Amino acid sequence: MAGTIIPVTMPKFGLAMTEGKIAGWLAHPGDDISAGAELAEIETTKITNVYESPASGILRRQVASEGETLPVGALIGVLAEGEVTDDEIDSFVTTFQSEMATTGNDDKADGAVMPEIVTVGSRRIRVQDAGKGADGAPLLLIHGFGGDLTNWMMTQGGLAGQVRVISFDLPGHGESTKDVGDGSPATLAAITNDLLDTLGLARVHVAGHSLGGAVALELAKIAPSRVASLTLVAPAGLGDTINEAFIDGFINADRRKTLEPVLQMLVHDKALISRQMVDGIIRFKRLDGAMAALNAIARASFENGRQKENLRGVLERFDGRVSVIWGAEDEILPVSGAEGLPAKVAVHVLPDTGHMPQLERSAEVNDLLTATISA
Repeated sequence: MAGTIIPVTMPKFGLAMTEGKIAGWLAHPGDDISAGAELAEIETTKITNVYESPASGILRRQVASEGETLPVGALIGVLAEGEVTDDEIDSFVTTFQSEMATTGNDDKADGAVMPEIVTVGSRRIRVQDAGKGADGAPLLLIHGFGGDLTNWMMTQGGLAGQVRVISFDLPGHGESTKDVGDGSPATLAAITNDLLDTLGLARVHVAGHSLGGAVALELAKIAPSRVASLTLVAPAGLGDTINEAFIDGFINADRRKTLEPVLQMLVHDKALISRQMVDGIIRFKRLDGAMAALNAIARASFENGRQKENLRGVLERFDGRVSVIWGAEDEILPVSGAEGLPAKVAVHVLPDTGHMPQLERSAEVNDLLTATISA
Protein backbone atom coordinates (compact mmCIF):
# COMPACT_ATOMS: atom_id res chain seq x y z
CA MET A 1 0.00 0.00 0.00
CA ALA A 2 1.38 3.43 -0.98
CA GLY A 3 2.87 5.37 1.94
CA THR A 4 3.04 2.38 4.24
CA ILE A 5 6.14 1.79 6.36
CA ILE A 6 6.67 -1.81 7.44
CA PRO A 7 9.01 -2.60 10.34
CA VAL A 8 11.33 -5.59 10.05
CA THR A 9 12.07 -6.85 13.54
CA MET A 10 14.34 -9.43 15.15
CA PRO A 11 12.41 -12.72 14.74
CA LYS A 12 11.70 -15.22 17.48
CA PHE A 13 12.93 -18.58 16.14
CA GLY A 14 12.46 -20.48 19.39
CA LEU A 15 10.15 -20.12 22.37
CA ALA A 16 13.05 -19.39 24.72
CA MET A 17 14.92 -17.13 22.27
CA THR A 18 15.36 -13.62 23.65
CA GLU A 19 17.97 -12.15 21.29
CA GLY A 20 19.70 -12.72 17.98
CA LYS A 21 22.75 -11.53 16.07
CA ILE A 22 22.74 -10.18 12.53
CA ALA A 23 25.24 -12.61 11.00
CA GLY A 24 24.86 -11.03 7.57
CA TRP A 25 22.44 -9.11 5.39
CA LEU A 26 21.30 -10.92 2.22
CA ALA A 27 19.54 -7.86 0.76
CA HIS A 28 20.69 -4.29 0.28
CA PRO A 29 18.98 -0.92 0.71
CA GLY A 30 17.03 -0.16 -2.46
CA ASP A 31 16.31 -3.83 -3.27
CA ASP A 32 12.71 -4.61 -4.18
CA ILE A 33 11.79 -7.38 -1.74
CA SER A 34 9.01 -9.93 -2.10
CA ALA A 35 7.31 -11.49 0.92
CA GLY A 36 9.26 -14.63 1.82
CA ALA A 37 12.50 -13.45 0.20
CA GLU A 38 15.71 -13.99 2.16
CA LEU A 39 16.58 -10.83 4.07
CA ALA A 40 19.29 -11.70 6.58
CA GLU A 41 21.06 -14.48 8.41
CA ILE A 42 20.22 -14.46 12.12
CA GLU A 43 22.52 -16.24 14.55
CA THR A 44 21.24 -17.57 17.87
CA THR A 45 23.05 -19.51 20.55
CA LYS A 46 22.07 -22.72 18.75
CA ILE A 47 22.16 -22.15 15.00
CA THR A 48 22.30 -19.61 12.20
CA ASN A 49 19.06 -19.33 10.22
CA VAL A 50 17.82 -17.31 7.27
CA TYR A 51 15.15 -14.72 8.07
CA GLU A 52 12.56 -14.37 5.33
CA SER A 53 10.86 -11.04 4.71
CA PRO A 54 7.46 -10.75 6.42
CA ALA A 55 6.11 -8.52 3.63
CA SER A 56 6.82 -7.03 0.22
CA GLY A 57 8.36 -3.62 -0.33
CA ILE A 58 11.62 -1.80 -0.93
CA LEU A 59 14.28 -2.30 1.71
CA ARG A 60 14.79 1.33 2.58
CA ARG A 61 16.88 1.00 5.70
CA GLN A 62 19.14 -1.47 7.45
CA VAL A 63 18.73 -0.29 11.02
CA ALA A 64 20.89 -3.07 12.50
CA SER A 65 24.46 -3.60 11.42
CA GLU A 66 26.11 -6.92 10.68
CA GLY A 67 27.50 -8.38 13.89
CA GLU A 68 25.01 -6.50 16.07
CA THR A 69 23.08 -8.46 18.71
CA LEU A 70 19.56 -7.26 19.49
CA PRO A 71 16.58 -8.47 21.53
CA VAL A 72 13.64 -10.21 19.91
CA GLY A 73 11.27 -7.58 18.54
CA ALA A 74 13.97 -4.94 18.02
CA LEU A 75 13.87 -3.01 14.76
CA ILE A 76 16.48 -4.31 12.31
CA GLY A 77 15.19 -2.86 9.03
CA VAL A 78 12.45 -0.91 7.27
CA LEU A 79 10.39 -1.72 4.18
CA ALA A 80 8.58 1.09 2.38
CA GLU A 81 7.64 2.21 -1.09
CA GLY A 82 9.64 4.83 -2.97
CA GLU A 83 7.27 7.72 -2.29
CA VAL A 84 7.93 7.49 1.44
CA THR A 85 10.52 10.15 2.26
CA ASP A 86 13.73 9.61 4.20
CA ASP A 87 12.46 12.05 6.83
CA GLU A 88 9.34 9.93 7.32
CA ILE A 89 11.47 6.83 7.75
CA ASP A 90 13.78 8.63 10.21
CA SER A 91 10.74 9.64 12.25
CA PHE A 92 9.35 6.10 12.15
CA VAL A 93 12.64 4.59 13.33
CA THR A 94 13.00 7.12 16.16
CA THR A 95 9.43 6.55 17.35
CA PHE A 96 9.70 2.73 17.14
CA GLN A 97 12.93 2.59 19.10
CA SER A 98 11.67 5.07 21.68
CA GLU A 99 8.54 3.01 22.27
CA MET A 100 10.53 -0.21 22.56
CA ALA A 101 12.89 1.39 25.07
CA THR A 102 9.88 2.49 27.12
CA THR A 103 8.13 -0.87 26.90
CA GLY A 104 11.27 -2.93 27.46
CA ASN A 105 11.78 -6.53 26.42
CA ASP A 106 9.96 -8.47 29.13
CA ASP A 107 10.34 -12.17 28.36
CA LYS A 108 6.87 -12.94 29.67
CA ALA A 109 5.26 -10.25 27.56
CA ASP A 110 7.27 -11.54 24.63
CA GLY A 111 5.75 -15.03 25.06
CA ALA A 112 8.94 -16.78 26.14
CA VAL A 113 8.26 -20.30 27.39
CA MET A 114 11.11 -21.61 29.48
CA PRO A 115 11.87 -25.33 29.93
CA GLU A 116 11.16 -27.02 33.25
CA ILE A 117 12.47 -30.15 34.94
CA VAL A 118 9.91 -32.94 35.36
CA THR A 119 10.54 -35.96 37.58
CA VAL A 120 9.71 -39.22 35.79
CA GLY A 121 10.29 -42.15 38.12
CA SER A 122 13.93 -41.89 39.15
CA ARG A 123 14.84 -39.66 36.20
CA ARG A 124 14.74 -35.89 35.72
CA ILE A 125 13.59 -34.84 32.25
CA ARG A 126 13.79 -31.31 30.85
CA VAL A 127 10.50 -30.40 29.17
CA GLN A 128 9.32 -27.35 27.22
CA ASP A 129 5.52 -27.19 27.09
CA ALA A 130 3.87 -24.50 25.00
CA GLY A 131 0.30 -23.73 23.96
CA LYS A 132 -1.41 -25.47 26.88
CA GLY A 133 -4.74 -23.80 26.13
CA ALA A 134 -5.01 -25.25 22.62
CA ASP A 135 -7.71 -27.80 21.80
CA GLY A 136 -7.05 -31.34 20.60
CA ALA A 137 -4.25 -33.82 21.16
CA PRO A 138 -0.85 -32.20 21.80
CA LEU A 139 2.17 -32.66 19.54
CA LEU A 140 5.16 -34.40 21.13
CA LEU A 141 8.58 -33.71 19.57
CA ILE A 142 11.45 -36.22 19.99
CA HIS A 143 14.94 -35.09 18.96
CA GLY A 144 17.81 -37.18 17.62
CA PHE A 145 21.19 -38.51 18.75
CA GLY A 146 23.34 -35.85 20.41
CA GLY A 147 20.61 -33.23 20.16
CA ASP A 148 18.20 -31.67 22.61
CA LEU A 149 14.81 -29.97 22.62
CA THR A 150 16.21 -26.88 20.89
CA ASN A 151 16.55 -28.95 17.70
CA TRP A 152 12.79 -28.30 17.40
CA MET A 153 12.92 -24.58 18.15
CA MET A 154 11.57 -23.58 14.74
CA THR A 155 8.81 -26.18 14.95
CA GLN A 156 7.69 -25.47 18.49
CA GLY A 157 7.89 -21.73 18.00
CA GLY A 158 6.01 -21.94 14.71
CA LEU A 159 3.19 -24.25 15.81
CA ALA A 160 2.59 -23.38 19.47
CA GLY A 161 -0.08 -20.87 18.50
CA GLN A 162 -2.12 -23.60 16.81
CA VAL A 163 -1.60 -26.68 19.01
CA ARG A 164 -0.05 -27.57 22.34
CA VAL A 165 3.55 -28.55 21.53
CA ILE A 166 5.80 -30.41 23.92
CA SER A 167 9.53 -30.95 23.40
CA PHE A 168 11.93 -32.60 25.81
CA ASP A 169 15.51 -33.76 26.24
CA LEU A 170 15.83 -37.51 25.90
CA PRO A 171 17.72 -39.18 28.77
CA GLY A 172 21.44 -38.78 28.16
CA HIS A 173 20.91 -35.47 26.38
CA GLY A 174 20.63 -31.78 27.18
CA GLU A 175 19.71 -31.16 30.82
CA SER A 176 17.94 -34.49 31.38
CA THR A 177 19.33 -37.27 33.54
CA LYS A 178 22.24 -39.17 32.04
CA ASP A 179 20.80 -42.55 33.09
CA VAL A 180 19.78 -44.18 29.77
CA GLY A 181 19.46 -47.81 30.87
CA ASP A 182 20.66 -49.96 27.98
CA GLY A 183 20.34 -46.93 25.68
CA SER A 184 18.11 -48.67 23.13
CA PRO A 185 15.27 -46.91 21.29
CA ALA A 186 12.86 -49.30 23.03
CA THR A 187 14.08 -48.20 26.46
CA LEU A 188 13.95 -44.52 25.48
CA ALA A 189 10.40 -45.09 24.20
CA ALA A 190 9.38 -46.67 27.51
CA ILE A 191 10.74 -43.63 29.36
CA THR A 192 8.87 -41.37 26.92
CA ASN A 193 5.68 -43.30 27.64
CA ASP A 194 6.28 -42.75 31.37
CA LEU A 195 6.77 -39.03 30.69
CA LEU A 196 3.35 -38.90 29.01
CA ASP A 197 1.87 -40.58 32.09
CA THR A 198 3.53 -37.98 34.30
CA LEU A 199 2.17 -35.15 32.14
CA GLY A 200 -1.30 -36.73 32.18
CA LEU A 201 -1.48 -37.07 28.40
CA ALA A 202 -3.59 -39.97 27.15
CA ARG A 203 -3.11 -39.32 23.43
CA VAL A 204 -0.57 -37.30 21.43
CA HIS A 205 0.61 -36.69 17.91
CA VAL A 206 4.29 -37.67 17.73
CA ALA A 207 7.09 -36.29 15.58
CA GLY A 208 10.52 -37.90 15.81
CA HIS A 209 13.78 -36.84 14.18
CA SER A 210 16.64 -39.25 13.40
CA LEU A 211 17.12 -41.46 16.49
CA GLY A 212 13.94 -39.81 17.77
CA GLY A 213 12.16 -41.34 14.78
CA ALA A 214 13.11 -44.81 15.99
CA VAL A 215 11.95 -43.86 19.50
CA ALA A 216 8.64 -42.66 18.03
CA LEU A 217 8.20 -45.95 16.18
CA GLU A 218 8.94 -47.92 19.34
CA LEU A 219 6.40 -45.78 21.20
CA ALA A 220 3.79 -46.55 18.54
CA LYS A 221 4.62 -50.25 18.97
CA ILE A 222 4.21 -50.37 22.76
CA ALA A 223 1.35 -47.85 23.07
CA PRO A 224 -0.42 -47.63 19.70
CA SER A 225 -3.64 -46.24 21.14
CA ARG A 226 -1.68 -43.35 22.64
CA VAL A 227 -0.24 -42.18 19.30
CA ALA A 228 -2.69 -40.20 17.18
CA SER A 229 -0.29 -39.75 14.25
CA LEU A 230 3.38 -40.18 13.38
CA THR A 231 5.62 -37.71 11.59
CA LEU A 232 9.09 -39.16 11.02
CA VAL A 233 11.80 -36.68 10.03
CA ALA A 234 14.92 -38.34 8.55
CA PRO A 235 14.24 -41.23 10.92
CA ALA A 236 16.38 -44.10 12.09
CA GLY A 237 14.71 -47.49 11.95
CA LEU A 238 13.63 -47.49 8.30
CA GLY A 239 16.94 -48.33 6.65
CA ASP A 240 20.13 -50.29 7.18
CA THR A 241 22.97 -47.78 7.00
CA ILE A 242 24.16 -44.94 9.21
CA ASN A 243 27.10 -42.60 8.64
CA GLU A 244 29.51 -44.12 11.16
CA ALA A 245 31.92 -41.22 10.70
CA PHE A 246 29.29 -38.87 12.10
CA ILE A 247 28.53 -41.03 15.14
CA ASP A 248 32.22 -41.61 15.92
CA GLY A 249 33.13 -38.01 15.23
CA PHE A 250 30.34 -36.64 17.39
CA ILE A 251 31.43 -38.79 20.31
CA ASN A 252 35.20 -38.42 19.97
CA ALA A 253 35.76 -34.87 18.68
CA ASP A 254 36.57 -32.62 21.64
CA ARG A 255 37.69 -29.37 20.00
CA ARG A 256 35.92 -26.89 17.75
CA LYS A 257 38.33 -27.62 14.90
CA THR A 258 37.47 -31.33 14.87
CA LEU A 259 33.79 -31.13 15.89
CA GLU A 260 32.64 -28.40 13.50
CA PRO A 261 33.10 -30.46 10.28
CA VAL A 262 31.26 -33.35 11.95
CA LEU A 263 28.28 -31.13 12.80
CA GLN A 264 28.30 -29.71 9.29
CA MET A 265 27.29 -33.19 8.06
CA LEU A 266 23.89 -32.46 9.60
CA VAL A 267 22.95 -29.75 7.10
CA HIS A 268 23.14 -29.04 3.39
CA ASP A 269 23.94 -25.37 4.01
CA LYS A 270 27.08 -25.62 6.13
CA ALA A 271 26.84 -21.96 7.21
CA LEU A 272 23.89 -22.90 9.44
CA ILE A 273 26.23 -24.44 12.01
CA SER A 274 27.19 -21.59 14.31
CA ARG A 275 30.25 -21.31 16.53
CA GLN A 276 27.92 -21.12 19.56
CA MET A 277 26.31 -24.43 18.57
CA VAL A 278 29.71 -26.14 18.36
CA ASP A 279 30.84 -24.68 21.69
CA GLY A 280 27.55 -25.69 23.33
CA ILE A 281 27.98 -29.33 22.33
CA ILE A 282 31.57 -29.37 23.57
CA ARG A 283 30.35 -28.06 26.94
CA PHE A 284 27.59 -30.68 27.04
CA LYS A 285 30.02 -33.52 26.37
CA ARG A 286 32.05 -32.44 29.41
CA LEU A 287 29.11 -32.97 31.77
CA ASP A 288 29.34 -35.91 34.15
CA GLY A 289 27.84 -38.99 32.54
CA ALA A 290 27.26 -37.43 29.11
CA MET A 291 29.89 -39.42 27.24
CA ALA A 292 28.90 -42.71 28.87
CA ALA A 293 25.28 -42.06 27.90
CA LEU A 294 26.13 -41.24 24.29
CA ASN A 295 28.30 -44.33 23.99
CA ALA A 296 25.56 -46.55 25.43
CA ILE A 297 22.97 -45.16 23.00
CA ALA A 298 25.35 -45.51 20.04
CA ARG A 299 26.21 -49.13 20.95
CA ALA A 300 22.52 -50.00 21.32
CA SER A 301 21.45 -48.48 18.01
CA PHE A 302 24.38 -48.54 15.58
CA GLU A 303 27.22 -50.94 14.84
CA ASN A 304 29.85 -50.91 12.09
CA GLY A 305 27.93 -48.41 10.00
CA ARG A 306 24.65 -50.33 10.30
CA GLN A 307 21.42 -49.69 12.16
CA LYS A 308 20.61 -52.51 14.55
CA GLU A 309 16.81 -52.22 14.45
CA ASN A 310 14.48 -52.37 11.47
CA LEU A 311 11.13 -50.92 12.54
CA ARG A 312 9.32 -50.87 9.20
CA GLY A 313 6.90 -53.49 10.49
CA VAL A 314 5.50 -50.94 12.96
CA LEU A 315 4.19 -48.89 10.05
CA GLU A 316 2.32 -51.90 8.66
CA ARG A 317 0.45 -52.35 11.94
CA PHE A 318 -0.06 -48.71 12.93
CA ASP A 319 -3.58 -47.43 12.20
CA GLY A 320 -2.95 -43.69 12.45
CA ARG A 321 -1.72 -41.22 9.85
CA VAL A 322 1.98 -41.39 9.00
CA SER A 323 4.14 -38.82 7.24
CA VAL A 324 7.84 -39.20 6.43
CA ILE A 325 9.95 -36.10 5.71
CA TRP A 326 13.50 -36.48 4.43
CA GLY A 327 16.20 -34.22 3.02
CA ALA A 328 17.41 -35.30 -0.41
CA GLU A 329 21.01 -34.46 0.58
CA ASP A 330 21.01 -36.23 3.95
CA GLU A 331 24.60 -37.23 4.83
CA ILE A 332 23.71 -39.12 8.03
CA LEU A 333 20.80 -41.42 7.12
CA PRO A 334 20.37 -41.89 3.34
CA VAL A 335 17.06 -40.85 1.84
CA SER A 336 16.74 -44.33 0.38
CA GLY A 337 15.21 -45.22 3.75
CA ALA A 338 12.04 -43.52 2.50
CA GLU A 339 11.68 -45.98 -0.38
CA GLY A 340 9.34 -48.97 -0.37
CA LEU A 341 7.23 -47.87 2.59
CA PRO A 342 3.56 -48.87 2.89
CA ALA A 343 1.27 -47.03 0.48
CA LYS A 344 -0.55 -45.31 3.34
CA VAL A 345 2.64 -43.46 4.33
CA ALA A 346 2.91 -39.94 2.88
CA VAL A 347 6.55 -39.42 1.84
CA HIS A 348 7.99 -35.92 1.30
CA VAL A 349 11.56 -35.56 0.03
CA LEU A 350 12.85 -31.98 0.25
CA PRO A 351 15.52 -30.89 -2.27
CA ASP A 352 18.73 -29.13 -1.21
CA THR A 353 18.13 -30.25 2.36
CA GLY A 354 20.29 -32.27 4.74
CA HIS A 355 19.61 -34.30 7.86
CA MET A 356 17.74 -31.54 9.74
CA PRO A 357 14.79 -30.43 7.60
CA GLN A 358 13.05 -28.96 10.66
CA LEU A 359 15.79 -26.31 10.79
CA GLU A 360 16.74 -25.98 7.12
CA ARG A 361 13.19 -26.00 5.73
CA SER A 362 11.21 -25.11 8.83
CA ALA A 363 8.23 -23.50 7.12
CA GLU A 364 7.66 -26.51 4.86
CA VAL A 365 8.11 -28.98 7.69
CA ASN A 366 5.67 -27.03 9.84
CA ASP A 367 3.10 -27.04 7.03
CA LEU A 368 3.52 -30.81 6.57
CA LEU A 369 3.22 -31.42 10.30
CA THR A 370 0.09 -29.29 10.47
CA ALA A 371 -1.45 -31.23 7.59
CA THR A 372 -0.71 -34.55 9.30
CA ILE A 373 -2.07 -33.68 12.72
CA SER A 374 -5.16 -31.89 11.40
CA ALA A 375 -6.20 -34.38 8.70
